[in-house]
Amino acid sequence: MSPADATLPEGVIEVERRIAAPPEVVFSYFTDAERYRIWQGVEAELDPRPGGVFRVRMTNRSRYFASGAFEEVDPPRRLVFTWGFEGVDGLPPGTTTVEVLLEPDGDGTLLRLRHSGLMNETMCLFHGWGWGVTLDRLLVAAEGGDPGPYPHADF
Repeated sequence: MSPADATLPEGVIEVERRIAAPPEVVFSYFTDAERYRIWQGVEAELDPRPGGVFRVRMTNRSRYFASGAFEEVDPPRRLVFTWGFEGVDGLPPGTTTVEVLLEPDGDGTLLRLRHSGLMNETMCLFHGWGWGVTLDRLLVAAEGGDPGPYPHADF
Protein backbone atom coordinates (compact mmCIF):
# COMPACT_ATOMS: atom_id res chain seq x y z
CA MET A 1 0.00 0.00 0.00
CA SER A 2 1.18 3.51 -0.62
CA PRO A 3 2.05 5.85 2.24
CA ALA A 4 -0.80 8.12 1.19
CA ASP A 5 -3.41 5.31 1.13
CA ALA A 6 -6.67 7.02 2.16
CA THR A 7 -7.89 3.86 3.96
CA LEU A 8 -5.10 4.06 6.54
CA PRO A 9 -5.34 6.13 9.71
CA GLU A 10 -3.38 9.37 9.77
CA GLY A 11 0.31 8.86 10.57
CA VAL A 12 0.38 5.24 9.37
CA ILE A 13 2.07 3.62 6.37
CA GLU A 14 1.99 0.02 5.22
CA VAL A 15 4.39 -1.73 2.87
CA GLU A 16 4.12 -5.31 1.60
CA ARG A 17 6.52 -7.64 -0.15
CA ARG A 18 6.31 -11.27 -1.21
CA ILE A 19 9.67 -12.92 -0.58
CA ALA A 20 10.71 -16.31 -1.97
CA ALA A 21 12.13 -17.50 1.35
CA PRO A 22 10.48 -19.08 4.41
CA PRO A 23 9.36 -16.87 7.34
CA GLU A 24 12.22 -18.17 9.52
CA VAL A 25 14.78 -16.82 7.07
CA VAL A 26 13.01 -13.45 6.63
CA PHE A 27 12.60 -13.13 10.42
CA SER A 28 16.35 -13.56 10.90
CA TYR A 29 17.00 -10.46 8.77
CA PHE A 30 15.19 -8.42 11.45
CA THR A 31 16.88 -10.00 14.47
CA ASP A 32 20.48 -10.80 13.46
CA ALA A 33 22.64 -7.66 13.37
CA GLU A 34 24.91 -8.88 10.56
CA ARG A 35 21.95 -9.81 8.38
CA TYR A 36 20.10 -6.59 9.22
CA ARG A 37 22.90 -4.34 8.01
CA ILE A 38 22.95 -6.14 4.65
CA TRP A 39 19.61 -4.58 3.72
CA GLN A 40 19.33 -1.46 5.90
CA GLY A 41 21.97 0.71 7.47
CA VAL A 42 25.71 0.33 7.88
CA GLU A 43 25.80 -1.08 11.40
CA ALA A 44 23.19 -2.63 13.70
CA GLU A 45 22.91 -3.35 17.41
CA LEU A 46 19.93 -5.62 18.04
CA ASP A 47 18.75 -7.40 21.18
CA PRO A 48 15.57 -9.08 19.92
CA ARG A 49 13.61 -9.52 23.14
CA PRO A 50 10.96 -7.31 24.76
CA GLY A 51 12.77 -4.25 26.07
CA GLY A 52 15.92 -5.08 24.08
CA VAL A 53 17.77 -2.46 22.08
CA PHE A 54 17.03 -1.70 18.45
CA ARG A 55 19.72 0.64 17.08
CA VAL A 56 20.85 0.99 13.48
CA ARG A 57 23.43 3.43 12.14
CA MET A 58 21.81 4.51 8.90
CA THR A 59 24.66 6.60 7.45
CA ASN A 60 28.43 6.97 7.77
CA ARG A 61 29.29 10.66 7.40
CA SER A 62 26.22 12.18 9.03
CA ARG A 63 26.00 9.28 11.50
CA TYR A 64 22.21 9.08 11.70
CA PHE A 65 21.00 6.40 14.09
CA ALA A 66 17.49 4.93 14.05
CA SER A 67 16.79 3.67 17.53
CA GLY A 68 14.16 2.32 19.84
CA ALA A 69 13.40 -0.96 21.56
CA PHE A 70 11.87 -4.28 20.70
CA GLU A 71 8.38 -4.58 22.17
CA GLU A 72 7.24 -7.97 20.85
CA VAL A 73 9.24 -10.83 19.38
CA ASP A 74 7.21 -13.84 18.20
CA PRO A 75 9.43 -15.94 15.89
CA PRO A 76 8.92 -16.35 13.01
CA ARG A 77 5.62 -14.51 12.71
CA ARG A 78 5.71 -11.08 14.30
CA LEU A 79 8.02 -8.34 15.48
CA VAL A 80 7.17 -4.97 16.99
CA PHE A 81 9.80 -2.34 17.74
CA THR A 82 9.85 1.39 18.35
CA TRP A 83 11.63 3.74 15.97
CA GLY A 84 12.99 7.27 15.88
CA PHE A 85 16.22 9.11 15.13
CA GLU A 86 18.89 10.18 17.57
CA GLY A 87 19.59 13.90 17.35
CA VAL A 88 16.81 14.65 14.85
CA ASP A 89 14.11 17.10 15.88
CA GLY A 90 10.57 15.93 15.35
CA LEU A 91 11.16 12.17 15.54
CA PRO A 92 13.06 11.26 18.72
CA PRO A 93 14.12 7.64 19.37
CA GLY A 94 11.29 5.29 20.22
CA THR A 95 8.43 7.65 19.30
CA THR A 96 6.92 5.62 16.46
CA THR A 97 6.09 1.92 16.15
CA VAL A 98 7.01 -0.60 13.46
CA GLU A 99 5.07 -3.85 13.27
CA VAL A 100 6.31 -6.64 10.98
CA LEU A 101 4.01 -9.55 10.16
CA LEU A 102 5.34 -12.58 8.30
CA GLU A 103 2.83 -15.03 6.82
CA PRO A 104 3.73 -18.26 5.04
CA ASP A 105 2.81 -17.98 1.36
CA GLY A 106 3.49 -21.26 -0.41
CA ASP A 107 7.27 -21.71 -0.28
CA GLY A 108 7.71 -18.03 0.52
CA THR A 109 6.61 -15.30 2.87
CA LEU A 110 4.21 -12.39 2.67
CA LEU A 111 5.81 -9.56 4.66
CA ARG A 112 3.57 -6.76 5.89
CA LEU A 113 5.23 -3.80 7.58
CA ARG A 114 3.09 -1.18 9.34
CA HIS A 115 4.76 1.97 10.67
CA SER A 116 2.53 4.09 12.92
CA GLY A 117 2.85 7.28 14.92
CA LEU A 118 4.41 9.32 12.11
CA MET A 119 3.72 12.99 12.76
CA ASN A 120 2.73 14.29 9.35
CA GLU A 121 2.33 13.51 5.66
CA THR A 122 5.98 14.37 4.93
CA MET A 123 7.15 11.81 7.50
CA CYS A 124 4.73 9.25 6.01
CA LEU A 125 6.04 9.83 2.50
CA PHE A 126 9.68 9.73 3.61
CA HIS A 127 9.26 6.51 5.59
CA GLY A 128 7.08 4.89 2.92
CA TRP A 129 9.83 5.57 0.40
CA GLY A 130 12.59 4.45 2.78
CA TRP A 131 10.92 1.19 3.79
CA GLY A 132 10.11 0.50 0.14
CA VAL A 133 13.75 0.88 -0.92
CA THR A 134 15.15 -1.16 1.96
CA LEU A 135 12.53 -3.92 1.83
CA ASP A 136 13.39 -4.37 -1.84
CA ARG A 137 16.98 -4.95 -0.65
CA LEU A 138 15.75 -7.38 2.03
CA LEU A 139 13.86 -9.32 -0.64
CA VAL A 140 17.05 -9.78 -2.67
CA ALA A 141 19.14 -10.77 0.37
CA ALA A 142 16.59 -13.19 1.86
CA GLU A 143 16.25 -14.89 -1.53
CA GLY A 144 20.02 -15.51 -1.55
CA GLY A 145 21.08 -12.61 -3.77
CA ASP A 146 23.42 -9.69 -3.23
CA PRO A 147 21.55 -6.38 -2.86
CA GLY A 148 24.82 -4.47 -3.38
CA PRO A 149 26.13 -1.65 -1.22
CA TYR A 150 23.68 0.20 1.00
CA PRO A 151 22.68 3.23 -1.13
CA HIS A 152 22.61 5.78 1.72
CA ALA A 153 25.83 4.78 3.48
CA ASP A 154 27.79 7.85 2.36
CA PHE A 155 25.27 10.48 3.44
